[in-house]
Amino acid sequence: MFGNNHQGVAVAEVYVAQRRRTTLWVVGLVAGVVATGVIAVGTGAIGIGPGTVARILGHQLLGFPSEVTWTPPQEAIVWQVRLPRVLLGMLVGAGLAVCGVALQAMVRNVLADPYLLGINSGASSGAAAAILFGAGAGFGQYALSASAFLGALAASLLVFLVARSGGRVTSMRLLLSGVAVGYALYALTSFLIFASGSAEGSRSVMFWLLGSLGLARWDALLAVAALVIGGTAAYLTVSGRRLDALAVGDETAHTLGVSPDRFRMRLLVVVSLCVGVLVSAAGSIGFVGLVVPHLARRVVGATHARVVPVAALLGAILLVWADVVARVLLAPQEIPIGIITALLGAPFLLILIRRLHATGA
Repeated sequence: MFGNNHQGVAVAEVYVAQRRRTTLWVVGLVAGVVATGVIAVGTGAIGIGPGTVARILGHQLLGFPSEVTWTPPQEAIVWQVRLPRVLLGMLVGAGLAVCGVALQAMVRNVLADPYLLGINSGASSGAAAAILFGAGAGFGQYALSASAFLGALAASLLVFLVARSGGRVTSMRLLLSGVAVGYALYALTSFLIFASGSAEGSRSVMFWLLGSLGLARWDALLAVAALVIGGTAAYLTVSGRRLDALAVGDETAHTLGVSPDRFRMRLLVVVSLCVGVLVSAAGSIGFVGLVVPHLARRVVGATHARVVPVAALLGAILLVWADVVARVLLAPQEIPIGIITALLGAPFLLILIRRLHATGA
């Protein structure tokens, strides 16, 4: 009896310690997001000090200070150009990170992410069809987003069908199927570019293939924010226990009252919708959904209710800094942000594969 009591107390202490650790990380990362935003908004071809940035933002958002000590060009750069770009970068980074968390739990493979599973390629093909041939015109101003979502959803379903055709669906089959489908859809996008015969359209599609935050606008931010924060991240946080069960295995999920197949389909739709909208806003950006979930689990453990918010904040910080590097490294020329994330993510992937080989996974 006393042994059970001591064991229960120990478990409770561990739970409290983990919860306190998560709270500290979340608070620290929120502060990091704010600091990153202020610094990133002030960084560029025309440098603006953090104090000036803070005063401009305070004036625009809260109405103070009433005395204007900055120039109109500085205010235009901060409010109209850089702030929407930084906010979009935060939303895209957070969205890709939490989608990576969901996919890794869904297929029970630490190498899964929207890029490697072909979902990004599907969204890019849909966006290319909309740009070059007017696909999705029936959706009006949402034609690009709708086409990217449908492309992402079609790619996800195709990956599952290909993995299922060989027998029982395993995480390795899903991963290999995703790589194969991703290459096929990349080839399809290239074919669409050549078939269109439009030089201007081809240049536009390259935006979706390489990724950029250069087209960030205030009017598009609200929809992206509602989907990433109010939809995907909130849903995955609430579904933390089901993600935990799914990550352990289907039998465990059944025991806990979770239907693995039904829950996977819901995750598939949620992730496809999120990735489709993010690709329509910022193009195809890889490796964020692969790298960030591992960093989040390393600092707060494997419980998904904790991993999702931490991954969202880490993803936001990572992508904004990647965009800063893309803007200033070869200034005034801008590097596509997908190149920067690939340069960061590829070594991480090699390290991860080496560790998996060392552990025999």
